[in-house]
Amino acid sequence: MEIVKSINLLVRFLVELCALAALGYWGFHSGNGIFIKLLYGIGAPLLAAVIWGMFIAPRASVEVPDWLHLLLEIVVLGSAALALYFAKQPTLCFIYTAVVIINRIFLTVWDQ
Repeated sequence: MEIVKSINLLVRFLVELCALAALGYWGFHSGNGIFIKLLYGIGAPLLAAVIWGMFIAPRASVEVPDWLHLLLEIVVLGSAALALYFAKQPTLCFIYTAVVIINRIFLTVWDQ
């Protein structure tokens, strides 16, 4: 069972990386002009990474209540799903969202 729990943590890490990639993909495929594309393509994943590192990561620099932790997690990971949808990738959006929800359920059940 410990192997399955470790795999779930690995999936969580991959979900986080996919969120950054999805936000970057959306950024580089939206807006008009190279400046806006660069701003969105670099800025959106950077903002998500800062929020994640400061408030959500296991060794976050700022401790927040559990409800706020969950809310911020939903905002960051949900924005990645929306980014995929608005980048005209509905299939990837659905798959990503399903993996995030299933992973979150296992994280909660196994108290990870």
